[in-house]
Amino acid sequence: MSQALQLAEKGLYSTSPNPRVGCVIVRGNQVVGSGWHVCPGQPHAEINALNAAGAATQGATVYLTLEPCSHYGRTPPCAEALVKAKVAKVITAMQDPNPLVAGRGFSLLKRSKIKVQNGLLKAEAEELNIGFVTRMRHKRPWVRMKVAASLDGKTALNNGVSRWITGEAARCDGHRFRARSCAVLTGIGTVLADDPLLTARLVETPRQPLKVVVDSHLEIPINAKVLHGDGELIFTASTSEEKIIALSKAGARPVVLPDEKGNVALAKMMQMLATLEINEVLIEAGSKLNGSFIKARLVDELVIYLAPHLLGNTAMGMLHLPELTNLSEKHELKIQDLRMVGQDIRIIARFL
Repeated sequence: MSQALQLAEKGLYSTSPNPRVGCVIVRGNQVVGSGWHVCPGQPHAEINALNAAGAATQGATVYLTLEPCSHYGRTPPCAEALVKAKVAKVITAMQDPNPLVAGRGFSLLKRSKIKVQNGLLKAEAEELNIGFVTRMRHKRPWVRMKVAASLDGKTALNNGVSRWITGEAARCDGHRFRARSCAVLTGIGTVLADDPLLTARLVETPRQPLKVVVDSHLEIPINAKVLHGDGELIFTASTSEEKIIALSKAGARPVVLPDEKGNVALAKMMQMLATLEINEVLIEAGSKLNGSFIKARLVDELVIYLAPHLLGNTAMGMLHLPELTNLSEKHELKIQDLRMVGQDIRIIARFL
């Protein structure tokens, strides 16, 4: 199963919106076939492993990181393929949280007298597909917020200068999070200040994440670099017909989604992204929008890079949050990972 999970991880940058899945087929004490799901529309991990194994599948044991699908989607049901291959046993890491499957794959196998065992390395399998699991169970993406700061928690000088706070290794690591994400989200403040591309450039990836901009008043310039792709989502509270038409002609997709205060309705935005099959969202924004997301309790995970220098009191902070008057009001987190990336410290923490 550990080998199957390693195979599944090969699809970290490519399988979205599908889950990352690996499969290893064993007969006796020998691996006779293995495979992983590469990208949507291509064969699933089970099919690749079955093809590799050939006639050796009869009576074999299949190690699979996710319950085999039982429905017709972009590809035929994998559970039926396992039955036709006459395997003897299927051991999985986790049940598929997709309501279209959710145990039906197991039932199909059992009806065909194939032994089924589930739960081996379940936590590792769920972690690998944390976005897919969150979208299926909670109808929203997994939201990860990335921040680069100095040791005193500052993200830019008071005059706005911020390049580069962290070193090259940390920037490359940040691009890995971009590459695995279905969407990278920023705010209009960052667009106006930095004119970012929001692409994954420092790692090899077969696809680019969708670019999403939160722009309540449609201040985004038509020539902004973030609009140089195709189909970027611009969430706004503005109904300016002229700007909406201009953005649409530029290839962007403006979405009017106001809240009661005239800002973008962030929670509804995340729900909409889930309907677009967005599993993981990476937020790379300024302190104001960062704070708004955290206040709305829409962030699951923080990825913070701390560089070994100090920028002083007047520099810009990471998060714009209201003053607390009691320590009981603090935002609780759990440190998931702490390591050096080049000369910088990387902290991954999740909200409790």
